[in-house]
Amino acid sequence: MSRSDLDCGFPVASFVAVAYDWVLTFGQEVELVWRQRWSLMTFLYLSLRFLGIVTYVIDILGWILYLTWTWTSVVSSAMLGVIMIARLHAMYQRSTRILIFLVVVCLAVNIVDVAVTGMAMRHTSGEEFILSGTYACTTGFSDNYSLLVSMTWILSTVWEVLALCLAVWIAAKHFRELRQHSAGRIVGDCFTVLIKSHMLYFASFVAVSCFNLVYFLSPTISADQNSLENQILLGFLQILTAIQSFVLGPRLILSVREYNARLVADSDAATAMTSIAFQERVHISTGSDV
Repeated sequence: MSRSDLDCGFPVASFVAVAYDWVLTFGQEVELVWRQRWSLMTFLYLSLRFLGIVTYVIDILGWILYLTWTWTSVVSSAMLGVIMIARLHAMYQRSTRILIFLVVVCLAVNIVDVAVTGMAMRHTSGEEFILSGTYACTTGFSDNYSLLVSMTWILSTVWEVLALCLAVWIAAKHFRELRQHSAGRIVGDCFTVLIKSHMLYFASFVAVSCFNLVYFLSPTISADQNSLENQILLGFLQILTAIQSFVLGPRLILSVREYNARLVADSDAATAMTSIAFQERVHISTGSDV
């Protein structure tokens, strides 16, 4: 397998993963997103969906630059942070203190991410060459590039671990308390949906983080960034990043909206659900936006 085949194959695989999931969920998207009142979560959902599709279409056409891909990752990471804050804020019964804490931590992580990415990009250069009659680009990195990138992923990992711990703790607390209430099953089921989607998203983040740390901190890979093994690792990293950001990211919103939509058929269940109204906002019979 040649390098040119890899350069084309992995972006195509990433696009197929994002587009296939979009096709699978398009009916739900129309019903639960497009036909509902627009909100911040609607904007974030659609932005992640179309940002992923557009990014990989441009990549396949060979127009994308490394700079564009890097900043796309930064923007999508910030969007996913906002989604996570909304979920945790709802799970903690709209606590102002937890909201302030999450906003401060997420804002700090993203500010550092933007600053470090900007520093790394200042010392990154690109070179165009012809390989087997095909134009290709290679990217040159500074000596401290790997350290800078690893810093951003370490901070992102801290944020994701914190979000997971907060979600698991409050879910466990609610499961214990709601066993004694008649509406406990309904609310408990909602927390089950939240935790399942969160755990799946976190697992994908761990996989992406491991690939990133191996790619940027391995002495063998750093010694020859243009090797076939290096390009294969980078390709799998691109696919996993696409799944995490542009497949599982939007599903964090869609899973909650899908669950809430199922409650509409049961007026009693919909009434019980209003106690943990979620910020994604799906119309239910009580008039409350979830």
